[in-house]
Amino acid sequence: MDISTIEIGTRGEDAAVAWLRERGYLIVERNWRIGHYEIDIIAQRYDTLHFVEVKTRKLGGWQSAYDSINDQKIRTLRRGAQAYRTIYRTPLEIEFDLVAVTIDDHNNTVIELTENIL
Repeated sequence: MDISTIEIGTRGEDAAVAWLRERGYLIVERNWRIGHYEIDIIAQRYDTLHFVEVKTRKLGGWQSAYDSINDQKIRTLRRGAQAYRTIYRTPLEIEFDLVAVTIDDHNNTVIELTENIL
């Protein structure tokens, strides 16, 4: 049975949250929005606030998660993070990360974290 793009994205974000928690990240926000900016996951680890973009793909798809991080996405991430920092006045260092989730035909997931994507 095929699953929808929304279901794939939700499954990927759920997997990313669990994976980050297992590695000591505190999930501060999920799908945080302001205006037309959205940040998939905001997590804290030590003295750093991580703004995490999650990209989920089915195995064998035509575009990798890394290829989907274009100039527009970078601007959106930066502006969303700037708005968050202005609202919450956080003194923490910030970092922009990518969690790439790949789901195979048996619904197994492979998760890769790339830190400092910007």
